[in-house]
Amino acid sequence: MKTIKFHKGECGVEFLLNVLNQQETDYTHRDTYHKDFFEILFFKKVKGRLRLSQEVIELTDNSIIFISAFQKHTWDLDPNQLEFTTLIFQEDFLNDFFSDKLFTYRLLYFYQLSHTAKIAADDLHMTKFCTLLAEIKSELIHTQADSAHIIRSLLYYLLQTLNRKYAKLNGLPSEKPENNFAYQFKKLLEQHIQQKQRINDYATLMGISRITLNASVKAQFNITATQLLKQRLLFEVQELLMHSNKSIGEIAFELNFSEPNHLMRFFKAQTGKTIRVFIQELK
Repeated sequence: MKTIKFHKGECGVEFLLNVLNQQETDYTHRDTYHKDFFEILFFKKVKGRLRLSQEVIELTDNSIIFISAFQKHTWDLDPNQLEFTTLIFQEDFLNDFFSDKLFTYRLLYFYQLSHTAKIAADDLHMTKFCTLLAEIKSELIHTQADSAHIIRSLLYYLLQTLNRKYAKLNGLPSEKPENNFAYQFKKLLEQHIQQKQRINDYATLMGISRITLNASVKAQFNITATQLLKQRLLFEVQELLMHSNKSIGEIAFELNFSEPNHLMRFFKAQTGKTIRVFIQELK
C-alpha cells in the first residue's frame, strides 16, 4: 500500500496546506493508496468513479469529494473529461491554524461512516468555491505579512460553508453543541479503536459517565455512542479484510476479539452477511 505524503512545494514550510489543479496532480492511475493529509476535491468536469474505503462513488460534473487522512482510495477517471481543483492540508496544521485541537472532527464530512463523502454543487456555488480556492492559492504563492490572516478567514468560510451544506443534505445537526464530548469521542475512536471496544473505556479516558457520553453523541450525530463505536470497528475490520493479507484469526487478534468466531459473529450482526460472502463480493 503506497502512502503519499504532503509535499510543501512552493508554499514554504509555514503552511501545510495547498491548492492544486489537475495539471499539478495525477489522478489517472488506478493504484490503491492513501495519504497523510486531508483532501477536498472540486470537480467542475469529471467522468468516472472513486472507490473510497468500502464505498464506490460515481462522479459527475460539479461533484465535491471529501477524503480523510489515511483513507484508502482508488481512482478510475477519464483523463479527457477532467477539470478540478483540490484543497489539501495536514490535520495538525489545520487544528493549530484555528487554535482548536478538534477542528477536523467538527467537520461532518471527515471521518464519516454513515453518509457518502460526496455532495453536488450547482454552477454558481462551484464557481464561488473555486474563486475562494484561487484567492487562497494566490496568498500562498505571494505571501505577505498578513497572508496568514487572510488565508485563515477564507479557509474557515469555505470549510464551514461546506459543513453546513453537508449537514443539511444528510439531515445532521449543525448547531454548536453544549460540549465537545462527541468530537472528543470521535477523535479517541480514531486513536484507540484497535485496542478499545467498550464505551466505558472511552468514558473513563474522557472523565465522564457513559450516560453523558451517549447523550452527547446522540445529540450531535443522531446515533448512540455504541452505534458509532460499532460502525468504526466494522470499518476497521473491513479495511483489514480488503487491504491486508491477514487471516481472520490474525485480524481478530489485532482487534482484541477473544477468538475468530466472535469477530465473525460481530461482522454478520453488523452487515447481515458473512465474512466469506463479503470477500467473494470484492472479487
